[in-house]
Amino acid sequence: TTNATATAPDLSVAIGSLRLRNPFMAASGCFGYGVEYAGLIDLSTLGAVVTKGLFLAEREGHPAPRVVETPAGMINAIGLQGIGAKRFVDEKLPELRERGATVIVNVCGTTIDEYAEVSRIVSDAEGVHGIELNISCPNIKEGGIQFGCSLGGTHDVVSAVRKVTALPLIPKLTPNVTDVASIARAAEEAGADAVSLVNTFLAMAIDVETRRPKLSNIVGGLSGPAIRPIAVRMVYECAQEVKIPIIGVGGIMCAEDAVEYMLAGAAAVQVGFATFRNPSAMIAIIDDLERWCEDRGVKCVSELTGAMVDSRPRDTYEAAACSSIG
Repeated sequence: TTNATATAPDLSVAIGSLRLRNPFMAASGCFGYGVEYAGLIDLSTLGAVVTKGLFLAEREGHPAPRVVETPAGMINAIGLQGIGAKRFVDEKLPELRERGATVIVNVCGTTIDEYAEVSRIVSDAEGVHGIELNISCPNIKEGGIQFGCSLGGTHDVVSAVRKVTALPLIPKLTPNVTDVASIARAAEEAGADAVSLVNTFLAMAIDVETRRPKLSNIVGGLSGPAIRPIAVRMVYECAQEVKIPIIGVGGIMCAEDAVEYMLAGAAAVQVGFATFRNPSAMIAIIDDLERWCEDRGVKCVSELTGAMVDSRPRDTYEAAACSSIG
């Protein structure tokens, strides 16, 4: 056992000033506030728990139906239902603290002032280790994505929050833009410590018998393995443009999926969809990654970040991709 421990790969990673014991975070919206899974998983064994999105006030979200299964994925239009920042600090954070979880709070807003105020409230609370700025939810009409779809909006909201918190600041980027790398660069210039990407892709599903949308909101966000190859490409693009760490999100089901993101440039990853199929999926994936590294002589998992062998300039591969379609 001593030998095994001595030679075990180092799975720890750094996200700004935050040191995580491994690169796996529970993705926002897929893990409740973390406490709901405390009976199934030792929360302290995860890299981090990213909470459900929090506004200043409580929020009911959209009426049902709000989730629909699709091939290799799911579409959700939950509408950011939540208990609000103050209730989270009073009711959920004490248990997360007690269980030794590394907590990253997903902060939402309909205005820049709301983003700043929610960030201030959670920054003042003991046991919050970082802030993920949700500027990318595709299924609410107000706030969120209206900031994340423009360079100026991204810069303004990140700058405003940067002024009220010293915690690691991680804007979550939308894939529903023409050039996600430029958005990442705007976030970096405004003072972000890292970026997470991607949030869900705008999508819809229709019941062909009733001819009605399957979601009450008509449209929602697509997640799951179906989006992973696109998300990996976007992580790679952003890694060419920014120096801050990138957290890869979208459809990770096994250790190899996480490694793929890391080779493309991610320093860490988030797991969401897999948790719906198996609430303790992350524990299995962490164990698998350790074995994967051992089998290949990888001593530190951070060595994998950006280690893809073919690193042609972005304009070269983009031209090749365009010429190969038809």
